Amino acid sequence: MSDFNQPLGGNEMPRFGGPATMMRLPTQDTAAGLDAAFIGVPMDIGTSNRPGTRLGPRQIRDESRMLRPYNMATRAAPFDSLQVADIGDVPINTFNLPKNLDIITDFYDEVLSHGCVPLTLGGDHTLTWPLLRAIARKHGPVGLIHVDAHADVNEQMFCEEVAHGCPFRRAQEEGLLDAGRVVQIGLRGTGYAADDFDWCRDQGFRVVTAEQCWYQSLEPLMAEVREQMGDGPVYISFDIDGLDPSVAPGTGTVEMGGLTSQQGLEIVRGAQGLNVVGGDLVEVAPPYDTSGNTALMGATLLYEMLCVLPGVKHRD
Repeated sequence: MSDFNQPLGGNEMPRFGGPATMMRLPTQDTAAGLDAAFIGVPMDIGTSNRPGTRLGPRQIRDESRMLRPYNMATRAAPFDSLQVADIGDVPINTFNLPKNLDIITDFYDEVLSHGCVPLTLGGDHTLTWPLLRAIARKHGPVGLIHVDAHADVNEQMFCEEVAHGCPFRRAQEEGLLDAGRVVQIGLRGTGYAADDFDWCRDQGFRVVTAEQCWYQSLEPLMAEVREQMGDGPVYISFDIDGLDPSVAPGTGTVEMGGLTSQQGLEIVRGAQGLNVVGGDLVEVAPPYDTSGNTALMGATLLYEMLCVLPGVKHRD
């Protein structure tokens, strides 16, 4: 009998039954005693186009019922290695986006105080800024693997500095990022000026556009990223719109020509061996995800993040 929490298996309870938690894992109220925790941030008041990401955590959890405990490709056995649970949702303020900055940071401060690695189900991308505040308090400025169609470095949106298009501008301004260890993958689409991605480059970020990824494996890229990240702490932030809308249509700001699902897996799996201190999967909007496939992609990528955490055993 394992001493670690296990997902409820499909032969014990039909996959359409059982607890509506991430991978049908046990729940608990705090991160005490956990090595890693799944956490929802059901928020969409930072979105600029189609809303709906407030429903993302619930739908990701629902679609995660298809996931099984062992990673057949990488041989990772996270539930033989780490104590993991779903600790529920951050109690965000539905009507006041700026107030959520402190609510989110305070919540993650408490999680991190237990030595627990947070894996977050979004929610719109605004949440990554206050979350990185807590991460940086614990670990100092972090390296960042950021997968997205958009750079999310707007100076403001509608004269507001708090929005889902601004988190990495704010994080860089506050010194939360180790700029020489930031890589943004999948950026694409139209812009307001020819130099829209140049602010990132000027900070020292590595920008890998979607076009640079077309028609090829990203394993060589991730080998370079591992070299760049070194032994320092690394955070993974994956906006589901980094994937092409043909495989992940359920999001608010779709851009054609994105990454394939296989490339998404290669990026997260390519973080194996890094000092990953947290991760998030954001911008799943169930109202535009009629098949549930976008939420399933999100759930799978979160599971893959769990599989690359330090301390995860790999079966022979």
